[in-house]
Amino acid sequence: MCKNIGGVLYDTACSTIDKKFTYGVPGDPCGYEETLYITTDGRYFIYTFGGPKSKYPVENIVPIEREDVKNWILSR
Repeated sequence: MCKNIGGVLYDTACSTIDKKFTYGVPGDPCGYEETLYITTDGRYFIYTFGGPKSKYPVENIVPIEREDVKNWILSR
C-alpha cells in the first residue's frame, strides 16, 4: 500500500518491517494485523488491515513519531 500524508509518501513495498502483530487466525472476520514499518529515510508508520468485522476493515497507513514507537510496541 502507498499513501501520501502531509506531502510524505509512505509505501509498504519500499519500507522495512520492524514489528508485526497479528490478532485472530486467517479468515477470521474479526482478525487484524498491525505492522510497524520504517522508511529508507527513517520515518515510522503503522500499516493496519483486517477482516470485515475487525477494528481495521479497510487498510490504512498512520505515521508514528520515533519517540512514540516504544510505547506503541509495549501497548500491544
